[in-house]
Amino acid sequence: MRHYFATAIRRSERPILGERQSPGQNQSLVVLISSDASSLVVDKLCDKAKEQNIAVACFYADFAAREEQSPTNMLGSLLKQIVGGLERIPDEIRQMFEDHKKVIGGRGLRVQEIVKMLQTTTSLQRTFICVDALDECVEGHQPEVLDSLRQILEKSENTRIFLTARRHIRGEMERYLGARAAFLSIKPSHDDIVGYIRMRLGKDSCRDVMDCSLEAEIIKSITSTIPET
Repeated sequence: MRHYFATAIRRSERPILGERQSPGQNQSLVVLISSDASSLVVDKLCDKAKEQNIAVACFYADFAAREEQSPTNMLGSLLKQIVGGLERIPDEIRQMFEDHKKVIGGRGLRVQEIVKMLQTTTSLQRTFICVDALDECVEGHQPEVLDSLRQILEKSENTRIFLTARRHIRGEMERYLGARAAFLSIKPSHDDIVGYIRMRLGKDSCRDVMDCSLEAEIIKSITSTIPET
């Protein structure tokens, strides 16, 4: 069972979405978990976006596709989502795309160019960026992604970023994001795990082979392998 931590990053002391005041601290922490079928983080943000002028962009780092998920692809995906929600594409961004079309073969955008566009678009409205399972990204790509997010935060006071990852890359995140980041460890309880297993078993298409005894055996087998800490 993975032990994730969530990082809420902000540019000011204003509360962030889904806030919970930390005892004795003038900070707010996001306490939201995601599952494989739907991200509660993104669902919550999107619900909020309907009520206000908020842009929401998300990216899930998938280990199975990690070689294809380069910093260019990851940041480009975020840019596409944000630009797609604008009523009008800024002239600066439109011109940059037009300039790239003129290059032989239509050269793709580079990371620094995408970052510049993200700085422009996120400064136009309040923006939430979610990157789930950052630890699944190729290790050599993580510094470039984190540094790009840092640059976006420096230029946009309206941007909030929510990251999830396993604890072994916390040092790398602190290196690039420093005091901007608030860390929160998240570990599912035994009841959470049991509830999740029952939910997945309930979606099994072979319902005829499942009974209470088999369900209990499966739950016991899985939960017995989970360490206490």
